[in-house]
Amino acid sequence: MHERQRSTGSLLFQAFSLMVVVALLSLAAYPSLLHAEPPLKKASLIPLWSPQAQFAGYYVALEKGLYRRYGVELTILNGGSGNSPVEALQSGRADYAVMWLTTALRHRDAGIRLVNISQVIQRSSMMLISRKSSRIDSLQGMNGKKVGLWDGDLSIPPLTLFSRRGITIRQVPLTNTVNLFLRGGIEVTSAMWYNEYHVILNSGVDADELNAVFLSEQGVNFPEDGIYGLEKTVKGDPALAASIADASREGWQYAFDHPEEALDIVMKYMLRAHVPANRMHQKWMLNRMRDIIMPGAAFGKLPSGTLDRKDYHDAGNAMQRAGLIGGYPDYADFTWRHDAIQ
Repeated sequence: MHERQRSTGSLLFQAFSLMVVVALLSLAAYPSLLHAEPPLKKASLIPLWSPQAQFAGYYVALEKGLYRRYGVELTILNGGSGNSPVEALQSGRADYAVMWLTTALRHRDAGIRLVNISQVIQRSSMMLISRKSSRIDSLQGMNGKKVGLWDGDLSIPPLTLFSRRGITIRQVPLTNTVNLFLRGGIEVTSAMWYNEYHVILNSGVDADELNAVFLSEQGVNFPEDGIYGLEKTVKGDPALAASIADASREGWQYAFDHPEEALDIVMKYMLRAHVPANRMHQKWMLNRMRDIIMPGAAFGKLPSGTLDRKDYHDAGNAMQRAGLIGGYPDYADFTWRHDAIQ
């Protein structure tokens, strides 16, 4: 009886030992099993406009697998007309969105608890452009003139500047083209350094024929593109927010280090979205984005992703004085420093 039990026990031990050997051999043959990667977290990001080099860093980060390296399976949605970033966040269609600080403050005041996780563009690149032939050679010279402004939040910075300087203008709504300015329908037009200014130059107007005023040089530096999410989304998974912010910054760095490859990627997304693609214009846009994003460049001044406290309060105070918002939150309540979880 005892012999039979010892024999049975021996067989069981041998079977168990064989199982252990097989398992070890399997791990040796497939070492990745020893370091199984956690599943990717799904998330979505919506830019504030259609694909173009203004958003190159995000497309590059996606194409080069940077988001996946940070554990994120990211989907980039198409922005633009009819695709409001704020509405996409509210509806749950997007987890994160690119928008201007002024836009975020206005919606935060309306009760939508937006949080800034990364301030991509630290310097305003908005300009006011006039022809020298119009004899408007200063900001004061715009008093009483027809000035083209975009509707909504994009008009806040120039209107703030005019209000501060006591300048009264004849406001004319702008569309998505510079034709009204080129045809003489307005004397001054709003423009972005990385976009409309270059379009005007490409139309045959020489830079020497223009007077260009940067709002940031006139004391109105309202930071533009930043990455925002709803407070509940950010607090619900702060590690995910950190990953999106870090991967996006790396995407921008890679785009600036490899501009031709970045342009190839941008052009691919533009064509896919049926957006007219001009490589020369996109190259200008990417170069200007480098100037306003990178610290130490023509406009950059702080570490990438940082929202300057003074610029934040300047924008909030200006909007409040203009009656555009009733108030704005504390800096610490509005910005989210993901390094706090590291």
